[in-house]
Amino acid sequence: MAILEIKEVTHNFKGLTALSQIDIEVQEGEILGIIGPNGAGKTTLFNNISGFIKPTKGEILFRGENIVGLRPDVIVRKGVVRSFQGTSLFPAVSCLGNIIIAHHLYKEFGFWETMLNTKSYLTREQEVREKSLAILETLNLTDKKDVAAHDIPYGYQKMLGIAMALATDARVLLLDEPVAGMTPQEALAMTEEIRRIRSGLKKTIVLVEHNMKTVMGVCDRIVVIHHGEKIAEGPPEFIKKDPQVIEAYLGTDET
Repeated sequence: MAILEIKEVTHNFKGLTALSQIDIEVQEGEILGIIGPNGAGKTTLFNNISGFIKPTKGEILFRGENIVGLRPDVIVRKGVVRSFQGTSLFPAVSCLGNIIIAHHLYKEFGFWETMLNTKSYLTREQEVREKSLAILETLNLTDKKDVAAHDIPYGYQKMLGIAMALATDARVLLLDEPVAGMTPQEALAMTEEIRRIRSGLKKTIVLVEHNMKTVMGVCDRIVVIHHGEKIAEGPPEFIKKDPQVIEAYLGTDET
């Protein structure tokens, strides 16, 4: 069953077509990869889904509801979240603190409850802390909970960004180049974490990534975009052998 549907999405920038008639169905519980050369339109597609920009035409349906035109924070509350990048972390705040902040960014807390430290507010604060600790444990970050975000290695910062996304309780995670800049060992660890998030936390994952070893190893299906158009879709084994994909992307020197 499709949890996220992109229907005939087109996006124009001052006459330049960045996306043209894109159709994608994301099935609940799957890991879908989106690949293509630099400038193919992958980031534009993510920006459209997450509400940072509005498509020129087309629909984006989450659980049957058209989310085009909604603010990014509203889309997160609906259940679709984009992973936090390194520049979006709070560098001087501990890893635990970053996840607690992520909870508060997308959850509504009453003004007077907060100001007066009411019993219900304090109870929720304890629940948030316990949930944040559980997320750290899930992603093997417990030993980093009191360390400032800028003091942990780059790979862990990437993991922290995903942990913050998990704090929103979203059902669909949009991961933007989750292993970019990582060592092979870090990339392998991240791949395993992505699998565990899908199976253990029952999340649906859409990822944009240039690392073909990661994409081919973790994705159930792959969509290939080239010059703003979808040119192929299917399981990794099919994509690896598609002549059009090889010519447009896999046969280049892109990494």
